[in-house]
Amino acid sequence: MAEMTILATTENLDQVLAFVDAELEKLDCAPKTQMQIDVAVEELFVNIAHYAYTPAQGNATIRVLADEEARAVEITFIDRGVPYNPLAKPDPDVTLSAEERKIGGLGIYMVKKSMDDVRYEYRNEQNVLTIRKGL
Repeated sequence: MAEMTILATTENLDQVLAFVDAELEKLDCAPKTQMQIDVAVEELFVNIAHYAYTPAQGNATIRVLADEEARAVEITFIDRGVPYNPLAKPDPDVTLSAEERKIGGLGIYMVKKSMDDVRYEYRNEQNVLTIRKGL
């Protein structure tokens, strides 16, 4: 397992992506899968940066765990911000036009559709969101 803790600001997104990509490269991750994971990581980290600690700032921990037997990777995001389960919100109605849809929720929807599993729990006064993707 690899882990990094970093101030949850959008300015640190490139460092988070570089960290995750370095771990994915060790696993010989296919470029298409890496791109899907990068989009999910960006969405989740930016959400933490924008909403978890507002108006203050705080850290986010990102853990990358390879499941070599299953040829999969789990990436976990942990923060001590406001308790929030993004999976509890209903999916947007993607059959509506962009003008008809309510604002928000599309990023988490894309994460749920592109990952094999997405889980959230609030434990030890921390938001813990884990994504899993087969390699």
